[in-house]
Amino acid sequence: MKERKQRKLNTSMISLWLLHGKEATCRQWLADGPKRLLEKGAVHLDSSDNIYKVKSELKNAAKIYSMEYYFEISGKIADWNCTLHDLQLCFGVKEFLVISPQSASGVVLDAPEATKLLSAVSIALANCSSLWPAFVPVHDPSRKAFIGIQNMGTIFTRRFEADRIGSQVPIKFMHLEGLYELFVSKFAYCMSDHSMHLFRVHLLMKLTYQTLSNDEDNYDDIQEADTENAESETSPGCGNPNRKHWDDDCPWNEWYSAEDPVMRFDLVVTWSEKVVESSLEMAEMENASPHEAEKWILAPNLYPNLDSSKGDRIGFASQLHLLVNALEMSFEAPFIEDFVSVENPGSDNLESTMVIPPPTVLDRVLKDLFLEDPQLPDFAKDEHKSSRAIKGAPVESLFVQFCLHSLWFGNCNIRAIAVLWIEFVQEIRWHWEESQPLPKIPANGSIDLATCLINQKLQMLAICIGKKRELNEEFEDCIGTKDDASANMEKMQEVNKVGDESSSFHARSQAFDEKRDSLLTPEGFNGSKTVESKFSANAQDVHSSDKSTLDSIRRGSAGPVGSMKLLKLCQSLHAPFTQSAPLMTEDMHEERLRAIETFGFSFLERETLSSDMSAFKAANPGAVFEDFIRWYSPRDWENDESEAKGPSTDLTEGMNVDWPPQGRLSRRMSESGNFWRKIWDEAPILPASEQKPLLDPNREGEKILHYLETMQPHQLLEQMVCSAFRASADTLNQTNYGSLKEMDTKMDQLYLTMASTLRPLQVNLLSNTSDTIEDLQRLCVVFEHVEKLLILAASLHRRFRQVPRISEAIFSNYYNFYLPTMGIGLADVDTQKEFDMKLQLSQNERQVVSNMFTPPTANQSWRKVLSMGNHLNGHEPILREIIFSMHDNASDNHYASSSHRDYQQDTETYRMYTCGTSNDLRVALSIISYD
Repeated sequence: MKERKQRKLNTSMISLWLLHGKEATCRQWLADGPKRLLEKGAVHLDSSDNIYKVKSELKNAAKIYSMEYYFEISGKIADWNCTLHDLQLCFGVKEFLVISPQSASGVVLDAPEATKLLSAVSIALANCSSLWPAFVPVHDPSRKAFIGIQNMGTIFTRRFEADRIGSQVPIKFMHLEGLYELFVSKFAYCMSDHSMHLFRVHLLMKLTYQTLSNDEDNYDDIQEADTENAESETSPGCGNPNRKHWDDDCPWNEWYSAEDPVMRFDLVVTWSEKVVESSLEMAEMENASPHEAEKWILAPNLYPNLDSSKGDRIGFASQLHLLVNALEMSFEAPFIEDFVSVENPGSDNLESTMVIPPPTVLDRVLKDLFLEDPQLPDFAKDEHKSSRAIKGAPVESLFVQFCLHSLWFGNCNIRAIAVLWIEFVQEIRWHWEESQPLPKIPANGSIDLATCLINQKLQMLAICIGKKRELNEEFEDCIGTKDDASANMEKMQEVNKVGDESSSFHARSQAFDEKRDSLLTPEGFNGSKTVESKFSANAQDVHSSDKSTLDSIRRGSAGPVGSMKLLKLCQSLHAPFTQSAPLMTEDMHEERLRAIETFGFSFLERETLSSDMSAFKAANPGAVFEDFIRWYSPRDWENDESEAKGPSTDLTEGMNVDWPPQGRLSRRMSESGNFWRKIWDEAPILPASEQKPLLDPNREGEKILHYLETMQPHQLLEQMVCSAFRASADTLNQTNYGSLKEMDTKMDQLYLTMASTLRPLQVNLLSNTSDTIEDLQRLCVVFEHVEKLLILAASLHRRFRQVPRISEAIFSNYYNFYLPTMGIGLADVDTQKEFDMKLQLSQNERQVVSNMFTPPTANQSWRKVLSMGNHLNGHEPILREIIFSMHDNASDNHYASSSHRDYQQDTETYRMYTCGTSNDLRVALSIISYD
């Protein structure tokens, strides 16, 4: 008895204390208003877009209480499909107070204390003429129980109560009929004519369905069911979210498997307001199909941060970051072998942190790299328009495939890269020594100078291997009897006598300069007939004997050059078949330019010029140096004025028929000791088919292998970084993500950023103290952001291919949500804020979304017993929310305020909100009562 009196005294003191302290606070908040409270630092709630709160504390010797005022800055009443505060949803209020003790539980456990506390706040609000409802949390925190009160401005008061049943929900409350009867019981039993009264109960219902996530416990059973019913259950375009590997057909799947960024989808189905008059109508409504609902709202649930800032996700970006670290370490040794040798000064550090995969893994990688492909891929397929701005190589080429394998070989550490490179070069040497074609190298016989130097060297080596194979085949064909050799010689002499180049000659002579000779071939020329001269018959008769003699020794002719005549002989000038200029890699071009700057010419130019002169002499017996200049370099031949007035000097059009031609060499060609004339004098008379090839495949092949075997580590890593970045982006660029403009823009920006950041590596300006390493690390972060967005875009597109509006809306919303974080590292991303989006679906979009809810299988035990209605393809809702309300006409009666004649035409006297499933039910009730 004594303890009860003491408790009653304490609660009375608390009430008086709160009444005095909180009344002043409420008056201040009322005077300030929402705008002023925002200026004073009201806190925005992350769980809602439009709700703010202010807080006040009152300390007492016994306890400390806090009073929080929640308000909205928008004047309109929020729809329950919007993000609302829990108490707004339960009781339909807009702004309210919450009074709670500052304790571990945060609730008032003592019932008399809670009642006194609420009464004191109610009196304080009444004294302030405030209509704010006030709530006090009670009971156990897990029950989310509240009691509340609101002064209605009349003699009536609205009281609130909310509680939760966490287990063993009565069967009748699992169904709509039982919930309806629960609501009616709150007011019907007080009426004498209950049996004869029809209660017009207003009803709003919202059901939430959830697709299965990829990490369900019984996922394998679902996979088997999907395989059996693929044709009937999965429509093309909507995808199958229950696939074990959702990205099996995505371009990055060859290198890694990405986690589906879409965890699942929530489908919120809302019925429009209905008026129900009996429990029978509720039973019928429980059997209604969700397709009959007024609104379908789709809410994607994405994995927080998608790519995981913890660093446990493996993708191109994470491996490129490791490759950049390897580049930074590559300056620590002058040779690749130093990173493998245990005698390396830094080997202790390498041994402790870097692991080399076992030989079986190495063999598997090499087999994949050098696997013979009967058909070369299209190297330009799906190439981005800005891809070639990065000095790498096509994604399917041999070196780029090596770079991509290196990203995952030994987790891309410098030691593993060194081991793989050494074995890679040894395999290339074997192909060279055995004259075996290199795989994954274009067979067009050209060198792409826009690619990295290693790729150029491999292209050159592939050409050298081809030349080497041809020489070996020719050598084997030449081994035979002497009679066969002499017969072949006689046959060739007969061919040369008639001035015709047979098909066998074309096969052997691959040195015809098509670019130069194509313009010099006269009309009507073919390989089986001599070309008629345009001279008069008299001139032709005079020199007929000489012509016959010259033709008998002419070799390697591609035919007359228009009407041009030799200066010393009135014979047609013939264009020779010449050797093509030898192919060169980028460093060979640079070496040639340095030689020209130093000596005025290069060895390669001398060899090419001598070859062309020898071929010209063979095709034009009796020709002089001036004849060669007139054909080879017309700008170095100056015609006389009289000749200039004659016919056009265009070599393809024909020249003046007067003979001999009048003119002279240019000044540079007529100087004493001219370089060209000296070469002319020394050049032998040999057709191109009998000359030494300008490209020595054995010499060039060995030079290339020497380059690959002795290149410095940082030179290798620089080219690997450029190639790996480009190849990774090119691989992602092949992803089909529909017409997402934001994604297109991001991919364009990524290529431009890569081209700018990688430029120092492409021009060999990198050093171990360069700031470029930091730029490359930032580029990895940018790449990770784009990779993250692209995987999300691909996941959305494959689900909603038939209704692209959904994928475009979701991606655009997430893009705007994620955009502020793209300027910082993923480790700095605020993971507390979650992506929240609700998209209303149109009628033609519902079926595609419905197909995502695949019917459950019999093996799913948790689906066998269905306790709730309104099933969607066999799925019951994971959450059912219902608002029951009873309205009374308040015009001219005691519900109306004396100060407002048009207070309200329809007053909500009873309201009950239920939320939960068959195992969890929460009920919130508000009733207007007479005080």
